[in-house]
Amino acid sequence: MTKPLSDRHVAVLMGGLSPEREVSLVSGRECADALERLGAKVTRIDAGRDVAEQLTKAGPDVVFNALHGEWGEDGCVQGVLETLAIPYTHSGVLASALAMDKAKAKSVLAAAGVTVPGGGLYDRHEVARRHVIQPPYVVKPNAQGSSVGVFLVFEGANTPPQEVGADSWTFGEEVMVEPYIAGKELAVAVRGTEALTVTEIVPTTGFYDYDAKYADGGSSHVVPAPIPDAVAEEAKRLAVKAHAALGCRGMTRSDFRYDPDKGDLVLLEVNTQPGMTPTSLAPEQAQHMGISFEELVRWIVEDASTGR
Repeated sequence: MTKPLSDRHVAVLMGGLSPEREVSLVSGRECADALERLGAKVTRIDAGRDVAEQLTKAGPDVVFNALHGEWGEDGCVQGVLETLAIPYTHSGVLASALAMDKAKAKSVLAAAGVTVPGGGLYDRHEVARRHVIQPPYVVKPNAQGSSVGVFLVFEGANTPPQEVGADSWTFGEEVMVEPYIAGKELAVAVRGTEALTVTEIVPTTGFYDYDAKYADGGSSHVVPAPIPDAVAEEAKRLAVKAHAALGCRGMTRSDFRYDPDKGDLVLLEVNTQPGMTPTSLAPEQAQHMGISFEELVRWIVEDASTGR
């Protein structure tokens, strides 16, 4: 029988090495605070390359992985946790790596019958030189989250984003270029095998970039989204289907674009470790469904295992 949370030692991994470090520190702090309110013994670990040593020294019963982005969300840390045989939260090695690689994830999702954007991978220097597809389109790193390094190229733009070809670019030599899909920005959190609800994200900046996600006042969330019931149910169905097709565990969040004029509903990506900050979508959806933040964190920890 699993020990009650009040008798368990939980290590919360936060921070990490990715450009999403600051967001992860906030997610980790919020989750660690909630676990302490629930009576758990908590060790907060700012995860660096010595994370295996830190975990071995701490000796936790379970790990709450609050890392975001590269290295913490792409199967790397998950592999360390499997090697150490410590139960951990969220998705395992394969699902994490697959979901983080946008090109490969799109192939799997399309094969499962989920509508995804067109486009493909291109050399970043070529993308900086010319329009590789007709504007409007979106340029994004193939393996980052939280809208880091994302550019929207508008219809009629004379030049592509020069930042992609700059020496300062650190997000890989290939970038994903996809047609821009007009319409509403939607999100669906999945907990286990159940979709919670649908949120519409309305960015105040006009585009749902990193600042719109995390800055105060960067966006507003409408829960539930003001869309037809049939569209909401389809978004929830597709989110659960995508979660299963990628082999995800625990909690995920699927991001969609919905064009009310055409009726198109397109899944952009699946996030295997949704943010757990005060402005994050998954906790907000759980709250709407009557699940408190503490209850959500408790469920995530109780769902933890190895061999994920």
